[in-house]
Amino acid sequence: MTVRRLQGVPGFSIDRVAEAAGSDPDVLRLENLDTDLPPPASAVEATRAAAGRDDANSYLPFVGLDALREAAAARVSLTSGIAYEPRTECVITAGGTTGMLNALLALVEEGDEVVLTDPTYAGMIYRVRLAGGRPRFAPWVWEGDAWRLDLDALRAAVGPTTRALFLMSPSIPTGAVIGDRAWIEIARLCVEHDLWLIHNAAMERILFDGRSVLHPASLPGMRERTITVGSASKEYRMIGWRTGWVVGPPEATARIGLVTIYNTVTAVGIAQPGVLAALMDPDAGVADAVREWERRRDVLLEELRGMPVRAPAGGWSLVLDVAELGFEADEASRRLLEVGRIAATPMTHWGPSGGALVRLVFSNEPVERLWGAGERVRRALAS
Repeated sequence: MTVRRLQGVPGFSIDRVAEAAGSDPDVLRLENLDTDLPPPASAVEATRAAAGRDDANSYLPFVGLDALREAAAARVSLTSGIAYEPRTECVITAGGTTGMLNALLALVEEGDEVVLTDPTYAGMIYRVRLAGGRPRFAPWVWEGDAWRLDLDALRAAVGPTTRALFLMSPSIPTGAVIGDRAWIEIARLCVEHDLWLIHNAAMERILFDGRSVLHPASLPGMRERTITVGSASKEYRMIGWRTGWVVGPPEATARIGLVTIYNTVTAVGIAQPGVLAALMDPDAGVADAVREWERRRDVLLEELRGMPVRAPAGGWSLVLDVAELGFEADEASRRLLEVGRIAATPMTHWGPSGGALVRLVFSNEPVERLWGAGERVRRALAS
């Protein structure tokens, strides 16, 4: 018998698509949020050195190395303009995704509603369910040539049992970015209804077309209610290190730290010095990586010109509205692989609109391989 917390929690379809793709070198690997761009050299060197040290082969400290907490708190302070005290307002976690679950377990009661965007990363939706919360959705709307968060729907989604807004910008899978006007309204709702904002900031600096970061903690009344969840995985290309951080007001981070201890005990010991090196490295390659990802995005958009493709403002992926082509997401994904030799993940279960969308990840294939993707997609999804 399935326990109640797992009812309605599906598995990812990413691994299913990846398994079907196998190791065929002719398949374009656009299904998984990986990148072929290397981590900072300083991080690799620091990790190698840590692997032979006794102090890195330890459970302690449970909530992360002091130096790493200082660096992570400083990283959030840099984008928010808010000074954070690392010992009371920062916890190191075993990846940003663990940080998200720990924050939900620490802040959300059984039956509380949590508002997310539609679509959004399925790992956010179903962590809400695992924590006992109930997801509510406010849609991203495609208008002209950009995504816009439907603020009327966002207001309507907030009710008497809402405990938190759980948002990501740039968002997965759309690459949609929350604009200044939307952040201001989000802040107003949080203050008016006494809500937590759990801010998934894993990609906050992966912005295209000259956009700049606006961190919600910088807005009036938001320092004391914003929980920032960060990660080394995306901006620093350090997926395998499984190290993240949670930064927020002390009463929240104390609870999140308690959950962290009983969930994973500690982040990976030999990974933490590597992440510290990346955070301290002024040449960690973030700007160069963003320029390369933007170049790949532009190639894929050019290849798919004339199709119902939605241009991302940031992040590692974009979506194709296959419903406009007469397909459901699962069938489109199957045809893309079998006919077009493109591994692409259906967004079924990634929010109410997900069944109409297929995600294409452009962070893991070089430009040279992305050329020709349009012909493959058209061949696979021809009427």
